[in-house]
Amino acid sequence: MGRYQNLMVGEALSNNRLYPFACNELSSILTLCYPRLHKFIKALIFQDTLSAFRLLPLMNTSAAVSAANLLLKSVEAVLPKQKKNLAIVEFKQAKVALKRRSKSHEEDIDLPSLPQDILIHIISFLDVSSLVSSSQVSRSWNQATYDDSLWRSQFDLHFNHKVLIRIHSGTDWREAFKKAFIADNSSKVLRSGRGYCSYCDSIVWHDNFRCPNKQCRLKSGNKALDLMSTHQVVNYLLGIMSSSDESESDDEAVSGLWVYPKLH
Repeated sequence: MGRYQNLMVGEALSNNRLYPFACNELSSILTLCYPRLHKFIKALIFQDTLSAFRLLPLMNTSAAVSAANLLLKSVEAVLPKQKKNLAIVEFKQAKVALKRRSKSHEEDIDLPSLPQDILIHIISFLDVSSLVSSSQVSRSWNQATYDDSLWRSQFDLHFNHKVLIRIHSGTDWREAFKKAFIADNSSKVLRSGRGYCSYCDSIVWHDNFRCPNKQCRLKSGNKALDLMSTHQVVNYLLGIMSSSDESESDDEAVSGLWVYPKLH
């Protein structure tokens, strides 16, 4: 039971950025190892699943809805009848509440659009996956997320010490980041949002590839974490040693990241 509690899945569900990751992790746990777990761990997982559905209306993002739908499929496939029916009721109630909340939001008075330079400054604080998904907020946000300075900063942060490219005035930094991202096999971060921190010796929800613990970041010199796939998290829960190569298809994960088109 301690291993599951250490993962802090329930706490992540209340975080707008981590909610999709937590739902995906719950879905994988249900699908890959739920029958093999102790009944007390099963009870915790079930409660977190119900919480995931109850919190959905507060998230109100396409990534959150997609993750909740994926979790529902796992619930329908794995949970026993009584628990499955309870979870489905929670999900349906959440979808109704989400529609009402969305409708209420649409009826609110629209605020004036922010100047593009201010919007770009705000977006610059987002992590990679949030930066990409925020392109779907509106047309102005979509255009802002394609700003070259954002992707140059992301490239310098994550790959400048690993990748040598010929820099010229016409460099498309978003495309350069995408290529380096795929080549470096960092796509697994999108599947789990997880990393292993050797300084606190634990699996954590990463904060832009770093440990969320400030003391660990200071000790490590802000070093990037060893990223983990969802399969590795499941193996940890089962007490199975796994290699960094055990992961889902990189192509599938990458397509999920770069699927959003640029609006003109």
